[in-house]
Amino acid sequence: MNLFPGKFAFSVGHYTLRVKRYAFSVRRFALGLKKALRLALYALSLMLFLKSESKGQCCIPDNPALRKLVETKELSTALVGVYVYDDSSKKEIADYLGDKYFVPASNTKLFSLYVGLKYLGDSLVGIRYSENDTAIFVYPTGDPSLLHPDFQSQPVIDFLRKTHKKIYLMDVGWMENALGVGWAWDDYNEDFAIERSAFPIYGNFIRWNQQNSSTRSNPAFGPTVTVSSSPEIPWKVRFSTDSFPKTFFVQRLMDSNVFIIRSGNEPNISQDVPFITNNMNAAAELLPDTIGKPVSVHKLPLFRVDVNKIGQPIISLPPPPDSINSRPADSVFIPMMHRSDNFFAEQTLLMVSQQRIRWMNDELVIKSLLDTIMNGPLADLPQKPSWVDGSGLSRFNLFSPRDFVSVLIKLKNEVGMDRMKKILPTGGSGTLKNYYRADSGYVFVKTGSLTGVLCLSGYVYTYKKHLLEFSILINNHNGGSSAIRRAVEAYVEYLRKSN
Repeated sequence: MNLFPGKFAFSVGHYTLRVKRYAFSVRRFALGLKKALRLALYALSLMLFLKSESKGQCCIPDNPALRKLVETKELSTALVGVYVYDDSSKKEIADYLGDKYFVPASNTKLFSLYVGLKYLGDSLVGIRYSENDTAIFVYPTGDPSLLHPDFQSQPVIDFLRKTHKKIYLMDVGWMENALGVGWAWDDYNEDFAIERSAFPIYGNFIRWNQQNSSTRSNPAFGPTVTVSSSPEIPWKVRFSTDSFPKTFFVQRLMDSNVFIIRSGNEPNISQDVPFITNNMNAAAELLPDTIGKPVSVHKLPLFRVDVNKIGQPIISLPPPPDSINSRPADSVFIPMMHRSDNFFAEQTLLMVSQQRIRWMNDELVIKSLLDTIMNGPLADLPQKPSWVDGSGLSRFNLFSPRDFVSVLIKLKNEVGMDRMKKILPTGGSGTLKNYYRADSGYVFVKTGSLTGVLCLSGYVYTYKKHLLEFSILINNHNGGSSAIRRAVEAYVEYLRKSN
């Protein structure tokens, strides 16, 4: 029997009310905590945004011309890095992701050019040699001009033709692979992916030519097709039985110097196909027909001494004292930059490697060039790059726009603009044949392109006679390259007119 029903009911109701008030307080506390966290995250985001803005790394550039470039429709999926420096007033003009890394494609050649100009002198060394009473021992230098079809004058060949002694090619100092790190394996038949070697000959490619005569000796037969090679080769040649397509094409087997030829309907057409160098063996096979005497390869044993101060091996034997210069260095550097010659760029870096560390090895010489302890001339770059080859064929190369402006300033200061204006193409010439025609003589740049990559770095003289160094690196685009080049051209023209 409940003696206090009313009081008990009141107590229960009072307890229920207190529980509800407690639950409301908990919910209010949770809402307050959530709001506080939201405010904290907002404040953190604002701080990060302001920090990036202070470094010139904001998402949308303030400059209308640069914003127009970045917001180009064809660059909607792309990463764009821009850095512009006014060398005349010593001030920064633009910085948009200027310290970020990009795949630079053939802009890499600017670094190969810099070290080539710094270490190779005004003339390239064609060979080094020693001799005794009966033989001449030829030491390779990596010079790409030997019997290259671009060069008529051949001092090394003249020297070898005159001697009556036996000739030995000394297989020494080569520590590289024929193809560069990160190169696409299926480009082996393309003329832009020619093998590198210690002793290049004929540019390390065979030039195949088809001539299709319209004159018929017998009406019952078709036109006369003649296929020739320069140089003549001692290797196997096969003719394809494919009847389609009716276009001339030469395919080398991937692992041997066997060439398969498909004739076409073109009246006169040529194709350059790389051959397998087999280190110096291919040179020893091709050289005798040219100089009129046999050539042998002699592998010289290497005696290594203790490693040097950065832990890299060196050759203990000094190079031979005698040498023959092949040609002025700029005769190689100009086509290297004007037509973006990958082979010349690769061999330039290898020649620098031999000159600087006595080995031909990209990794070792690049390390020495970037290393502070080795007094590397590129140790002071704003961002230390990932640099793996001389030409930029590899996508393992990573440089920042600031890096390119830095090397452009070095080239201007150490080489001089008069020489640089001859080495780099300007509007309407080289790789700029269809661009910057209105700015010819005022814009001097190096182009670079791979699939999804388009880059431009160089100099521009402004209307106010200021000299600007600039670098524009574009990666991961999926738009039309022509439209992107025009957008970049418009921005460079803006730089010229507004500074």
